[in-house]
Amino acid sequence: MRPNRVSLVMSWLAMLLMGLAGLFGACGVSAASAAEAPIELRQGTVTTTVDGVTRTEPVELSYHWDRQHNGRPGTASFDLPFTLEAEPETPWGIFIPRVGNVFEVQLNDALLQTYGDMKRNNDADYAKAPIYVPVPGKLLRKGDNLLQIRLHADTARLAGLSQVVVGPAASVRNELFESANAWRFTGSVLLMAFSLIVGGIALALWLTQLDVDANGMPRRVAIYFWAALAEFFWAVRMADGLVAEPPLSWGPWGVLMAACYAGWAAASMMFVYHLAGWANERRHRWVRWPVAGVVVGTVLFSALSLQRDEPAWFTAWLAVELVFVAAFVGAFALATLRHPNDDRLLMAGAALVTVAFAARDWLVVRLSDAYGETTWVRYSSVFFGAVLLLIVLRRFRAAAVQARGSVAALAERVAQRERELAATYAELEAAAQVQARTHERERILREMHDGVGSHISSAIRQLQSGQSSSGDLLRTLRDSLDQLKLQIDSIHLPPGDVGALLAAARYRLEPRLASSGIEFEWAVDEVEPVEGLDAHGMRQLQFLLFESISNVLRHAEATVLRFEAGMKGKTVQLRVIDNGKGFDTTRVMPRSLAERSGAIGARLTVESRPGRTVVQLEFD
Repeated sequence: MRPNRVSLVMSWLAMLLMGLAGLFGACGVSAASAAEAPIELRQGTVTTTVDGVTRTEPVELSYHWDRQHNGRPGTASFDLPFTLEAEPETPWGIFIPRVGNVFEVQLNDALLQTYGDMKRNNDADYAKAPIYVPVPGKLLRKGDNLLQIRLHADTARLAGLSQVVVGPAASVRNELFESANAWRFTGSVLLMAFSLIVGGIALALWLTQLDVDANGMPRRVAIYFWAALAEFFWAVRMADGLVAEPPLSWGPWGVLMAACYAGWAAASMMFVYHLAGWANERRHRWVRWPVAGVVVGTVLFSALSLQRDEPAWFTAWLAVELVFVAAFVGAFALATLRHPNDDRLLMAGAALVTVAFAARDWLVVRLSDAYGETTWVRYSSVFFGAVLLLIVLRRFRAAAVQARGSVAALAERVAQRERELAATYAELEAAAQVQARTHERERILREMHDGVGSHISSAIRQLQSGQSSSGDLLRTLRDSLDQLKLQIDSIHLPPGDVGALLAAARYRLEPRLASSGIEFEWAVDEVEPVEGLDAHGMRQLQFLLFESISNVLRHAEATVLRFEAGMKGKTVQLRVIDNGKGFDTTRVMPRSLAERSGAIGARLTVESRPGRTVVQLEFD
């Protein structure tokens, strides 16, 4: 029995020892965990210097510089003590959600990091993004530690210091800093990129899409322009959150950023103004002036606020601006309820949410003592921009569908008109052919009447007078027959072919000349076609030649008749030469020759003396 009791006692002792070891181990782990837990620093002391006056007083973070000092510039030094139960075994870090404008961080009298130049005013601003400062090993010690943050504050620049967290790097950096950085810094990058994309799409549509106004004149669609302008203003405003060291000093840069914010609001209101159809109503056009006043007033009051170091001026103006924007959005919401459609309902919802967020930002950021709060409008702007993009794309799609329908209708109308024109053209072509044939008949009859008819009339008169010899009557009848043959030949002559015309005249008249005892000489070289000498001109030239030869047969008493033709440079030269008795050209000039040569654009020259008469024609 004793061995059993001894064994039992030993077992109980072992269990007791194990329990104590577990208890001490747990205590050790708790102590270590306590030593490794993040610490939030809220209380300490602050020493400020404003307008040459230095004060030291207790402080409880967060500390809003503009609320504490009415926006006056100055410097502050925060002493934030904390106690560690043991020296940390893992790397630690410091997380500051918001601090600025420029500052430096010291731990236990060791400088950890400097952000900006503490001696320069209105320069850099590091309050735009959360700060993480790693703590070098062995710098923290068991017991009392002191974190010191010295900052320089500029006027109306949201300077101050939020709560500070010190703790293990794994939790402080990975859990606190990265989350805050994603919301503020990375979020600003994404918002800027989104606004640039939306603005680029709207600008491309504004540059490429045209509408027709009431007067039928093409114009660009204004709603696309205001959408692009609003998003570009907001992209610049978001870019400010990424620039710790702006290219301008705080005064001009602050006015520029305020103007971008106001420009975004004004351009968004103008987008709504066109979306509601107010731009087409004369009674609503006055709204454009107060919208422009939003931008002008923002520039003036922001410059006044910064110049006088009194942020209250700008805060008051923002209140006036917020009231006007709220009234504008309210009027648009009421108009939407009276005449609802999808685009207006979406925009009214986005605008109301944005106005509500803007009111919250004005109360929290501009009036309250809370420091480190971020604006909500930057996030509602995503919803607003998405709605704006949706409306722009829907408008473009509707315009494209309408344009396709208009193009199809126009194409059908054009096709119908082409069919009508083709039918009309066919009718006109047929009528023109009939008319051409009629004109040709009339011409032939007229020329036969003027030429052959006149010769036959002359023959009849000769017979009736009884005074003409049979030879004269025979010449008249032969002239009539020759002219009739030449008229028939002229129908088949190519336009402008002077050589062919001369050959036809030779063929018809050479037997007549031979029977009259006149020797015919042919000296015709190859000549180029005469441009502009159409069928009518060819007939006029034929009549001219025939009249020249007829004059030789009747009056010249010649024994030789010569045809000459050739090129003189680019000029076609044609001559009819005889060796008759000639005539005085100053007193006797065949009038018909001059009229016919002028009608066909030829230059006529007549030279005559006993034994040689030359009738010359030149065509360019």
